[in-house]
Amino acid sequence: MSQWRLLLTRPADDCAALAQSLAAAGVASSSLPLLAIEPVELDAPPRQTLAALGQYQARIVVSKPAARLLLEHLAQNALQPPAKGWFTVGEATAAVLQEAGLQVACPAQGDDSEALLALPALRAAMAVAAPRALIVRGVGGRELLAERLAEQGASVDYLELYRRCLPNYPQGTLLRRIEAERLNGLVVSSGQGLEHLQQLAGADWPRLAQLALFVPSPRVAEQARAAGAQQVVDCRGASATALLAAVQRSAAPAS
Repeated sequence: MSQWRLLLTRPADDCAALAQSLAAAGVASSSLPLLAIEPVELDAPPRQTLAALGQYQARIVVSKPAARLLLEHLAQNALQPPAKGWFTVGEATAAVLQEAGLQVACPAQGDDSEALLALPALRAAMAVAAPRALIVRGVGGRELLAERLAEQGASVDYLELYRRCLPNYPQGTLLRRIEAERLNGLVVSSGQGLEHLQQLAGADWPRLAQLALFVPSPRVAEQARAAGAQQVVDCRGASATALLAAVQRSAAPAS
């Protein structure tokens, strides 16, 4: 049995699946979702984009909520998506689209934009005259993908399907949970998840920043250190497999 006791902060459904994977490996966890997904109402321009998916050489879906909502909108509007030309940042998002019969390419190592940009299949998709790329995501977020693809001569559009918000918890919820369950590690799956963690912690953040913090990428690791986190563990991926590997190679603090 691992000595780690982790706080999971992903959206509720993801927390449940991750907690189950960790428990099977003997790692205890507690879930406090810090990212709530709120679908946005689509007006005319995004509906037109949905109907024109075939005009893009690359359709990049950046998260599982984006993948699920995209498929829901396609079904509601009786639209048949192109089978090929789909890309995702991680395997979990790819699996959602693959279950719908779509052919998806994603990086074998690394769950971030940098790894996707290095993917040969994406480079090949962009190696045509006047390439077009569509990024399916939540409102806001990193611009790196669009910027790099534009540098390669691509025209890039967004299809934003949801907003991420911090659920409304009473003040002090985070510290009380950590102390009551004797948690010794925190897990975030994105830069925004880290921001929400700090926001909920409030004045308690300097104290919580002393706990081990498991993050999905070098970018979020750098963000965490800049915020004052003392023990940052880069999982090099956002999947349960990546987190478990990082946990297993990291020594838990003495109780």
